[in-house]
Amino acid sequence: MDRPRPSLQFAPEVLMRAQGGPAGLRAAIFDVDGVLTDGKLFISEEGEVLKAFHAQDGHGLKLLVRGGILPIVITGRDSPAVRRRMADLGIAHASYGTEDKLAAAEGWFAQLGFAWDDVAVMGDDWPDLPLLERAAFACAPANAHAEVRAVAHHVTQAEGGAGAAREFCDLLLMAAGHYARLLAGQRVTLDHT
Repeated sequence: MDRPRPSLQFAPEVLMRAQGGPAGLRAAIFDVDGVLTDGKLFISEEGEVLKAFHAQDGHGLKLLVRGGILPIVITGRDSPAVRRRMADLGIAHASYGTEDKLAAAEGWFAQLGFAWDDVAVMGDDWPDLPLLERAAFACAPANAHAEVRAVAHHVTQAEGGAGAAREFCDLLLMAAGHYARLLAGQRVTLDHT
């Protein structure tokens, strides 16, 4: 049986940029509010923060790992909901309640041996600008702040919390040459043991 070609496509210049530096992309940094969620905060009377995450975004993060790209989460807020979601996805590298995202990113780089040429970033608002401006590849959701969209190498069609992170993951996997292989594997079996 012939393998169907992937339906998803990106402009060649975007794919070239998303390949990163000489060693390729090794990690992708994600903001949470406005990227992995729609940015809305639901706060109960008891002060519990509730957030909605998109299942396709979560699957994209898992696919990144299988494609050899390490997901890192750096978020300005901390909540049990975010920690639970990251734990459910197996995201081990996360910084919560971070005011200085640049310092947090550079802390991870020192620990993991990364440089900015090795990293893509997806963010949606001003606190993400220092990361986006240094990354080998910068991406913003469709509903990101205008200043963020202006520095992004790619702006997704989807909005934050509604598949934007998945689009970013798919783009990175395609640029790295792993997308078609991972897609073909899903069409054969879902048992990866």
